[in-house]
Amino acid sequence: MVPARDPPILALMKLAALLALLALGTASAQNTAAPSAPARTVNIGLGYLPNVQFTPFYVADKLGYFRAEGLNVKFQHGYVSELMPLLLQGKLDFIVGDPEDAVFARNQGAPVRYVMAVYQKLPVTVFSTKPLNTAADLRGKTVGIPGTFGSSYAALRAVLDDADLQEGRDVRLASIGFTQLDAVRAGRVDAAVGFVNNEVVQLRQAGTPVYTLDVTSSYPMVGSGLITLDKTLTGDLARRVVRASQRGLKFTVADPARAFRVAQPVFGTGGGTLDVLRASVPLMQSAYTRANGLGASDPAAWTKAVAALVKQGSLPAGARATTFYTNGLVSKTVR
Repeated sequence: MVPARDPPILALMKLAALLALLALGTASAQNTAAPSAPARTVNIGLGYLPNVQFTPFYVADKLGYFRAEGLNVKFQHGYVSELMPLLLQGKLDFIVGDPEDAVFARNQGAPVRYVMAVYQKLPVTVFSTKPLNTAADLRGKTVGIPGTFGSSYAALRAVLDDADLQEGRDVRLASIGFTQLDAVRAGRVDAAVGFVNNEVVQLRQAGTPVYTLDVTSSYPMVGSGLITLDKTLTGDLARRVVRASQRGLKFTVADPARAFRVAQPVFGTGGGTLDVLRASVPLMQSAYTRANGLGASDPAAWTKAVAALVKQGSLPAGARATTFYTNGLVSKTVR
Protein backbone atom coordinates (compact mmCIF):
# COMPACT_ATOMS: atom_id res chain seq x y z
CA MET A 1 0.00 0.00 0.00
CA VAL A 2 1.31 3.38 -0.93
CA PRO A 3 1.42 5.64 2.16
CA ALA A 4 -0.75 8.71 2.12
CA ARG A 5 1.07 11.98 1.28
CA ASP A 6 0.42 15.42 2.72
CA PRO A 7 -1.22 17.90 0.39
CA PRO A 8 1.43 20.21 -1.18
CA ILE A 9 0.40 23.25 0.85
CA LEU A 10 0.57 21.28 4.11
CA ALA A 11 4.00 19.91 3.20
CA LEU A 12 5.26 23.43 2.56
CA MET A 13 3.89 24.58 5.90
CA LYS A 14 5.64 21.73 7.72
CA LEU A 15 8.91 22.48 5.89
CA ALA A 16 8.70 26.16 6.80
CA ALA A 17 8.08 25.25 10.45
CA LEU A 18 11.02 22.85 10.44
CA LEU A 19 13.36 25.48 8.93
CA ALA A 20 12.22 28.00 11.53
CA LEU A 21 12.98 25.55 14.32
CA LEU A 22 16.38 24.78 12.83
CA ALA A 23 17.20 28.48 12.52
CA LEU A 24 16.12 29.11 16.11
CA GLY A 25 18.22 26.19 17.32
CA THR A 26 21.26 27.35 15.35
CA ALA A 27 20.97 30.90 16.66
CA SER A 28 20.55 29.59 20.19
CA ALA A 29 23.60 27.36 19.79
CA GLN A 30 25.65 30.24 18.40
CA ASN A 31 24.63 32.51 21.27
CA THR A 32 25.51 29.82 23.78
CA ALA A 33 28.81 28.85 22.14
CA ALA A 34 30.09 32.33 21.31
CA PRO A 35 29.07 34.95 23.87
CA SER A 36 30.44 38.44 23.29
CA ALA A 37 33.96 38.66 24.67
CA PRO A 38 34.38 40.95 27.70
CA ALA A 39 36.32 44.16 27.13
CA ARG A 40 40.03 43.92 27.87
CA THR A 41 41.01 46.37 30.62
CA VAL A 42 43.99 48.49 29.68
CA ASN A 43 45.73 50.71 32.22
CA ILE A 44 47.38 53.91 30.96
CA GLY A 45 49.49 56.17 33.13
CA LEU A 46 49.17 59.88 32.38
CA GLY A 47 51.31 62.67 33.80
CA TYR A 48 50.84 64.10 37.28
CA LEU A 49 47.24 65.41 37.37
CA PRO A 50 44.25 65.38 34.99
CA ASN A 51 45.08 68.08 32.47
CA VAL A 52 44.00 69.52 29.14
CA GLN A 53 47.21 68.23 27.54
CA PHE A 54 45.77 64.69 27.72
CA THR A 55 42.63 65.67 25.81
CA PRO A 56 43.19 63.17 22.94
CA PHE A 57 43.11 60.27 25.41
CA TYR A 58 40.09 61.57 27.31
CA VAL A 59 38.31 62.07 23.98
CA ALA A 60 39.17 58.55 22.84
CA ASP A 61 37.61 57.26 26.05
CA LYS A 62 34.54 59.51 26.15
CA LEU A 63 33.65 58.99 22.47
CA GLY A 64 34.02 55.23 22.67
CA TYR A 65 37.14 54.80 20.52
CA PHE A 66 38.72 52.48 23.08
CA ARG A 67 35.47 50.54 23.46
CA ALA A 68 35.33 50.11 19.68
CA GLU A 69 38.67 48.29 20.01
CA GLY A 70 37.27 46.00 22.72
CA LEU A 71 39.06 47.92 25.45
CA ASN A 72 38.03 49.26 28.82
CA VAL A 73 40.54 51.99 29.59
CA LYS A 74 41.57 53.13 33.05
CA PHE A 75 43.78 56.19 33.52
CA GLN A 76 46.21 56.66 36.39
CA HIS A 77 47.89 60.00 36.98
CA GLY A 78 51.30 60.53 38.51
CA TYR A 79 54.88 61.60 37.85
CA VAL A 80 56.69 59.55 35.22
CA SER A 81 59.22 58.59 37.89
CA GLU A 82 56.31 56.87 39.67
CA LEU A 83 54.62 55.50 36.55
CA MET A 84 57.65 53.95 34.86
CA PRO A 85 58.23 51.41 37.67
CA LEU A 86 54.54 50.47 37.50
CA LEU A 87 54.90 49.89 33.76
CA LEU A 88 57.94 47.67 34.32
CA GLN A 89 56.07 45.74 37.02
CA GLY A 90 53.13 45.13 34.67
CA LYS A 91 50.74 47.21 36.77
CA LEU A 92 50.34 49.64 33.87
CA ASP A 93 50.16 48.71 30.19
CA PHE A 94 51.22 52.10 28.79
CA ILE A 95 52.41 55.44 30.07
CA VAL A 96 52.55 58.86 28.46
CA GLY A 97 55.95 60.45 28.87
CA ASP A 98 58.76 62.29 27.13
CA PRO A 99 60.74 60.33 24.56
CA GLU A 100 63.76 60.77 26.85
CA ASP A 101 61.93 58.74 29.51
CA ALA A 102 61.93 55.78 27.12
CA VAL A 103 65.45 56.49 25.86
CA PHE A 104 67.16 56.62 29.24
CA ALA A 105 65.14 53.73 30.68
CA ARG A 106 65.99 51.50 27.72
CA ASN A 107 69.62 52.58 27.84
CA GLN A 108 69.66 51.25 31.41
CA GLY A 109 68.24 47.91 30.31
CA ALA A 110 64.49 48.43 30.68
CA PRO A 111 62.53 46.77 27.82
CA VAL A 112 60.49 49.85 26.89
CA ARG A 113 59.79 51.59 23.62
CA TYR A 114 58.13 54.82 22.51
CA VAL A 115 55.27 53.92 20.14
CA MET A 116 53.18 57.01 19.35
CA ALA A 117 53.89 60.75 19.43
CA VAL A 118 51.25 63.11 20.78
CA TYR A 119 53.40 66.12 19.94
CA GLN A 120 55.40 66.29 16.72
CA LYS A 121 57.37 69.27 17.91
CA LEU A 122 58.84 69.59 21.35
CA PRO A 123 56.77 72.23 23.20
CA VAL A 124 59.84 73.23 25.23
CA THR A 125 61.05 76.81 24.96
CA VAL A 126 63.25 79.22 26.89
CA PHE A 127 61.09 82.19 27.88
CA SER A 128 61.61 85.51 29.59
CA THR A 129 59.79 88.78 30.18
CA LYS A 130 63.01 90.56 29.17
CA PRO A 131 64.29 90.79 25.58
CA LEU A 132 65.62 87.45 24.40
CA ASN A 133 66.55 87.08 20.75
CA THR A 134 69.27 84.43 20.54
CA ALA A 135 70.91 81.92 22.82
CA ALA A 136 73.86 84.31 23.14
CA ASP A 137 71.56 86.58 25.18
CA LEU A 138 71.65 83.95 27.95
CA ARG A 139 75.32 84.62 28.67
CA GLY A 140 75.71 85.74 32.28
CA LYS A 141 72.07 84.95 33.05
CA THR A 142 70.35 82.56 35.45
CA VAL A 143 67.98 80.13 33.76
CA GLY A 144 65.40 78.21 35.77
CA ILE A 145 64.82 74.56 34.95
CA PRO A 146 62.49 71.97 36.50
CA GLY A 147 65.55 69.83 37.20
CA THR A 148 68.39 68.00 35.51
CA PHE A 149 66.11 65.51 33.76
CA GLY A 150 63.73 65.11 30.85
CA SER A 151 63.26 66.92 27.58
CA SER A 152 63.60 70.40 29.09
CA TYR A 153 67.13 69.79 30.32
CA ALA A 154 68.22 67.88 27.20
CA ALA A 155 66.92 70.64 24.92
CA LEU A 156 68.55 73.44 26.92
CA ARG A 157 71.91 71.64 26.93
CA ALA A 158 71.71 71.27 23.13
CA VAL A 159 70.93 75.00 22.75
CA LEU A 160 73.84 76.00 24.98
CA ASP A 161 76.17 73.63 23.16
CA ASP A 162 75.25 75.08 19.76
CA ALA A 163 75.85 78.59 21.11
CA ASP A 164 79.21 77.55 22.64
CA LEU A 165 77.93 78.40 26.11
CA GLN A 166 78.97 76.29 29.07
CA GLU A 167 76.71 75.48 31.98
CA GLY A 168 78.14 77.07 35.12
CA ARG A 169 80.80 79.13 33.35
CA ASP A 170 78.59 81.14 31.00
CA VAL A 171 75.04 80.37 32.15
CA ARG A 172 73.89 79.50 35.64
CA LEU A 173 71.14 76.88 35.85
CA ALA A 174 68.80 76.90 38.83
CA SER A 175 66.59 73.88 39.61
CA ILE A 176 63.25 75.44 40.54
CA GLY A 177 60.82 72.56 40.04
CA PHE A 178 57.67 73.42 38.13
CA THR A 179 57.53 77.01 39.36
CA GLN A 180 58.91 78.54 36.16
CA LEU A 181 56.07 81.03 35.67
CA ASP A 182 56.22 82.45 39.19
CA ALA A 183 60.03 82.47 39.20
CA VAL A 184 60.20 84.51 36.00
CA ARG A 185 57.44 86.88 37.08
CA ALA A 186 59.13 87.49 40.45
CA GLY A 187 62.56 87.96 38.85
CA ARG A 188 64.11 85.07 40.78
CA VAL A 189 65.54 83.90 37.45
CA ASP A 190 66.23 85.83 34.26
CA ALA A 191 64.62 83.19 32.07
CA ALA A 192 63.23 79.68 32.43
CA VAL A 193 62.67 76.56 30.40
CA GLY A 194 58.94 76.10 29.99
CA PHE A 195 56.36 75.33 27.35
CA VAL A 196 54.99 77.36 24.47
CA ASN A 197 51.54 75.91 25.18
CA ASN A 198 51.56 76.66 28.91
CA GLU A 199 53.61 79.44 30.56
CA VAL A 200 53.90 81.45 27.35
CA VAL A 201 50.12 81.29 26.83
CA GLN A 202 49.45 82.37 30.41
CA LEU A 203 51.81 85.35 30.20
CA ARG A 204 50.26 86.52 26.97
CA GLN A 205 46.76 86.12 28.40
CA ALA A 206 47.84 88.38 31.27
CA GLY A 207 49.10 90.98 28.80
CA THR A 208 52.73 90.47 29.85
CA PRO A 209 55.37 90.80 27.13
CA VAL A 210 57.11 87.47 26.67
CA TYR A 211 60.17 86.52 24.62
CA THR A 212 60.99 82.97 23.59
CA LEU A 213 63.82 80.95 22.08
CA ASP A 214 62.97 78.12 19.71
CA VAL A 215 64.99 75.09 20.81
CA THR A 216 63.98 72.74 18.01
CA SER A 217 66.75 73.66 15.59
CA SER A 218 69.25 72.39 18.19
CA TYR A 219 67.09 69.59 19.53
CA PRO A 220 64.29 68.63 17.11
CA MET A 221 62.89 65.76 19.18
CA VAL A 222 59.20 64.85 19.11
CA GLY A 223 57.27 65.57 22.30
CA SER A 224 55.46 63.38 24.79
CA GLY A 225 53.79 60.19 23.63
CA LEU A 226 52.87 56.59 24.41
CA ILE A 227 55.48 54.25 25.89
CA THR A 228 55.02 50.52 26.45
CA LEU A 229 56.93 47.29 27.06
CA ASP A 230 58.54 45.25 24.30
CA LYS A 231 56.39 42.25 25.19
CA THR A 232 53.21 44.28 24.62
CA LEU A 233 54.29 44.80 21.01
CA THR A 234 54.03 41.07 20.29
CA GLY A 235 50.22 40.95 20.47
CA ASP A 236 47.49 43.19 19.08
CA LEU A 237 46.85 45.18 22.27
CA ALA A 238 49.35 47.89 21.41
CA ARG A 239 47.96 48.31 17.91
CA ARG A 240 44.42 48.69 19.28
CA VAL A 241 45.48 51.23 21.89
CA VAL A 242 47.45 53.26 19.34
CA ARG A 243 44.58 53.17 16.84
CA ALA A 244 42.08 54.45 19.43
CA SER A 245 44.55 57.13 20.55
CA GLN A 246 45.11 58.21 16.95
CA ARG A 247 41.36 58.68 16.58
CA GLY A 248 41.42 60.87 19.71
CA LEU A 249 44.26 62.89 18.20
CA LYS A 250 42.40 63.27 14.92
CA PHE A 251 39.24 64.50 16.64
CA THR A 252 41.22 66.97 18.77
CA VAL A 253 43.13 68.39 15.81
CA ALA A 254 39.98 68.71 13.71
CA ASP A 255 37.83 70.42 16.34
CA PRO A 256 39.73 71.64 19.44
CA ALA A 257 36.71 73.46 20.90
CA ARG A 258 34.49 70.38 20.77
CA ALA A 259 37.31 68.15 22.03
CA PHE A 260 37.74 70.52 24.96
CA ARG A 261 34.05 70.27 25.82
CA VAL A 262 34.20 66.47 25.67
CA ALA A 263 37.31 66.22 27.85
CA GLN A 264 36.81 69.04 30.37
CA PRO A 265 34.62 66.99 32.76
CA VAL A 266 37.71 64.84 33.34
CA PHE A 267 40.23 67.59 34.12
CA GLY A 268 37.85 70.27 35.45
CA THR A 269 38.19 74.03 35.41
CA GLY A 270 41.64 73.97 37.00
CA GLY A 271 43.20 71.59 34.48
CA GLY A 272 43.82 74.01 31.64
CA THR A 273 42.01 76.24 29.19
CA LEU A 274 40.83 76.06 25.61
CA ASP A 275 43.59 78.54 24.72
CA VAL A 276 46.18 76.04 25.98
CA LEU A 277 44.62 73.29 23.87
CA ARG A 278 44.51 75.54 20.80
CA ALA A 279 48.19 76.34 21.30
CA SER A 280 48.89 72.59 21.56
CA VAL A 281 47.08 71.49 18.40
CA PRO A 282 49.72 72.83 15.93
CA LEU A 283 52.31 70.76 17.83
CA MET A 284 50.32 67.56 17.19
CA GLN A 285 50.72 67.66 13.41
CA SER A 286 53.46 68.20 10.87
CA ALA A 287 54.39 67.59 7.27
CA TYR A 288 55.57 64.16 8.38
CA THR A 289 52.23 63.22 9.95
CA ARG A 290 50.32 64.40 6.88
CA ALA A 291 52.19 61.76 4.91
CA ASN A 292 52.51 59.07 7.58
CA GLY A 293 49.62 59.51 10.00
CA LEU A 294 49.00 61.39 13.24
CA GLY A 295 51.16 59.91 15.95
CA ALA A 296 54.04 58.90 13.68
CA SER A 297 57.56 59.93 14.75
CA ASP A 298 59.84 61.67 12.26
CA PRO A 299 62.99 59.48 12.01
CA ALA A 300 65.13 62.51 11.13
CA ALA A 301 64.08 64.27 14.35
CA TRP A 302 64.90 61.20 16.42
CA THR A 303 68.27 60.72 14.73
CA LYS A 304 69.41 64.29 15.36
CA ALA A 305 68.12 64.34 18.92
CA VAL A 306 69.80 61.04 19.82
CA ALA A 307 73.03 62.38 18.30
CA ALA A 308 72.72 65.40 20.61
CA LEU A 309 72.25 63.11 23.62
CA VAL A 310 75.35 61.16 22.61
CA LYS A 311 77.29 64.41 22.33
CA GLN A 312 76.10 65.41 25.80
CA GLY A 313 77.36 62.12 27.15
CA SER A 314 73.86 60.98 28.09
CA LEU A 315 74.03 58.02 25.68
CA PRO A 316 76.95 55.85 24.59
CA ALA A 317 78.65 56.43 21.26
CA GLY A 318 76.96 54.48 18.51
CA ALA A 319 73.48 54.64 20.06
CA ARG A 320 70.86 54.24 17.33
CA ALA A 321 67.57 56.11 17.40
CA THR A 322 65.60 53.11 16.12
CA THR A 323 66.49 51.26 19.32
CA PHE A 324 64.16 53.51 21.27
CA TYR A 325 61.02 54.00 19.15
CA THR A 326 58.86 52.39 16.48
CA ASN A 327 56.33 53.64 13.94
CA GLY A 328 55.15 50.11 13.30
CA LEU A 329 51.84 50.52 15.13
CA VAL A 330 50.79 53.84 13.60
CA SER A 331 48.18 53.77 10.87
CA LYS A 332 48.52 56.25 7.99
CA THR A 333 44.76 56.69 7.97
CA VAL A 334 42.33 56.54 10.86
CA ARG A 335 38.54 56.81 10.71
